[in-house]
Amino acid sequence: MPDDFAALQQRFAANVLHQQLGLTLEEARNGYARIALATNPVTLSGVGGSVHGGVLAAMVDIAMLQALIASLEPDDIPNGTADLNITYLRPALGQRIVAEATILRKGRSLAVSEVSISDSEGRLCAKGRTIYALRQRAS
Repeated sequence: MPDDFAALQQRFAANVLHQQLGLTLEEARNGYARIALATNPVTLSGVGGSVHGGVLAAMVDIAMLQALIASLEPDDIPNGTADLNITYLRPALGQRIVAEATILRKGRSLAVSEVSISDSEGRLCAKGRTIYALRQRAS
């Protein structure tokens, strides 16, 4: 796990999926992360020209993972998303969509998060919840 935000940001920016979607990592600290989507023709295929719901769901997973990475302990081994829920509240419109993830609880085998997605006007567009599986390094 990178120790500083610049290293996390560089690793995030190097990910091809993040590049294709137009995502940037704006903040990541223990238990919290914020990512932003610069909308583009690939992402704007939802209802009424909004961001596609699948892209919003991907943002939930990606934002959660950044918040979790920033809070991993040395013996934690990431093991994958076990559950992801998203509730769409309104179309995500505008040039910049933001996802903010908070780790609500992190144990030895599971981490639970909540993610809020807002549009360019700051309106809440979707709420996500995830459960992420962890393993512990053998001593």
